[in-house]
Amino acid sequence: MTDDDRVFKALADPTRRFLLDRLFERSGRTLTELESDLEMTRFGVMKHLRILEDAGLVVSRKEGREKLHFLNVVPIRLVHDRWIDKFTERRVSALTDLKRQLEEDSA
Repeated sequence: MTDDDRVFKALADPTRRFLLDRLFERSGRTLTELESDLEMTRFGVMKHLRILEDAGLVVSRKEGREKLHFLNVVPIRLVHDRWIDKFTERRVSALTDLKRQLEEDSA
């Protein structure tokens, strides 16, 4: 399985996207904080976090007795660069060309 496959698999599940949203709001949350808004067992949340960690979307660090989870946006950015950027480049180029032409006409 490639890195992109892991990212797409992780993002395919609504519970995992919810966990990423929570970490986007405030990174560095404990498992207890992350599971508080979900109606599933602690072990179910841990399984989802493991998939997110395998995809590189979440990194964790032990701090004392707690394990803190942090959002890592790099894998999402790499997917964006590979799959989305090439489709938006033409639009951005058209806007910069229009800006340049309008500035030339007004001068």
